Amino acid sequence: MVLGANDGIISTASLILGVAAANASRAALLTAGMAGLVAGAVSMGLGEYVSVSSQRDSERSDIEKEKWELLHMADHELEELTAIYKSKGLTDDLAQAVAVQLTEHDALTTHLRDELGISADALARPMQAATSSAAAFTVGAAVPMLSALLTTISNRIPITIGVVVIALVTLGYIGARAGGAPVTRPIGRVLVGGLVAMGVTMLVGSLFGAAVS
Repeated sequence: MVLGANDGIISTASLILGVAAANASRAALLTAGMAGLVAGAVSMGLGEYVSVSSQRDSERSDIEKEKWELLHMADHELEELTAIYKSKGLTDDLAQAVAVQLTEHDALTTHLRDELGISADALARPMQAATSSAAAFTVGAAVPMLSALLTTISNRIPITIGVVVIALVTLGYIGARAGGAPVTRPIGRVLVGGLVAMGVTMLVGSLFGAAVS
């Protein structure tokens, strides 16, 4: 969610500032920003849907394969499970005893969890991922859009940059706290990346605006 919002802020702000640097009208600025917001949200949602759908298909394929192996290669699967527990530090006898007992209790769940790292009850959810990504991008993109909407032509660039900087610092802090990392470096990365993106886009917009005027 943080990454999606960060993408929405930077890409939409860069687009708005690039158009503003070309001395475009207020209507053109807001139209470009809205087009960027919609296109970005749709792209993020579709991209996430395709990616997570592929992950879910792979998980389902692994589950079916594991079912077949348990049905036709039970002894081999038991040996495989025993080896997994031995690699975790259990003695030979204990590893085999644990493998046998868990296999008798629920062989498929045990193999999915300990051999493949999959839970049949928690497969990837494409629609949830797509909706979350699109929503996060939209929320992020709304920040520079509102800034451009509520400012005048004379001060739209500095105010938009100021608002975006505050938003990026906030997102960097939230992302660092969520990951349990020190906040200084993540904030610095997000802020520098955003400023570079906005600066490059403004330069291109200014040059292009001068070329076509």
